[in-house]
Amino acid sequence: MDLRYLKLDTGDGVATVTIHRPEKKNALSPEVLGEIETLFGQISQREDIRVVVLTGGETMFSAGFDLDVIRTIEKVSNEEFTALFHRAYRAIMFCSQPVIAAVGGPAIAGGFDLTLMCDIRYASERAKFGQREIALSLTPIMDPLWRIIGLGRAKEVALTGRIYDANEAERMGYVSKVFPTGELLTNVMDIAKTMATYDRTCLAETKMLANIILDEDLDGAMKQQEWLFRSYIGSEDNHERIDALMKKLKQK
Repeated sequence: MDLRYLKLDTGDGVATVTIHRPEKKNALSPEVLGEIETLFGQISQREDIRVVVLTGGETMFSAGFDLDVIRTIEKVSNEEFTALFHRAYRAIMFCSQPVIAAVGGPAIAGGFDLTLMCDIRYASERAKFGQREIALSLTPIMDPLWRIIGLGRAKEVALTGRIYDANEAERMGYVSKVFPTGELLTNVMDIAKTMATYDRTCLAETKMLANIILDEDLDGAMKQQEWLFRSYIGSEDNHERIDALMKKLKQK
């Protein structure tokens, strides 16, 4: 597909999707959202890609909604734009492959929501996070936020509209790790490339399992996990990886 606001790089089983609208601080317009929806839909079907990295580069992520566009929307005719936002969100969340957010700068409002749809979040020291919707008389996305940081903290994020720095986001469990400014993408790519050496189907089904068990009681979750584990243990790939690990351990 022809991309105007996104860049796609692939290699070593990793797809790097970079939001590229620097003159607007990567603000989310309908065109950007449309490209996200289409591209992630295509990536989800690709057998050569095992992990996806979503980023805005080393110095920014996304300032959020394109306010020039939002200001033109009327309540009586907002359905199309609202549906587009959520299709883009779902394209990331339900992408077959694990999606890692590499946040190099502010991820605010709609930009924050994009990171929320990812499976793992890493940040640089200059990153900032905030659900600013409440300040614009808009309701924010609470789910899956509460599943990640807990309901009490999610209410604070949503109701105060406060901006959090990278270290505070890490302490609350929203960000997995903070890297020095300028070193984010190198470190995230190392993680992604390591993940991409794992079985593609196992990665995809582990991601799917994480989403499924949230709606199960404990007994149901344990049964789901047992069933999935049984479908992998004893497989040829499982044996090959065990043999390789044992060989490596003997050489130490």
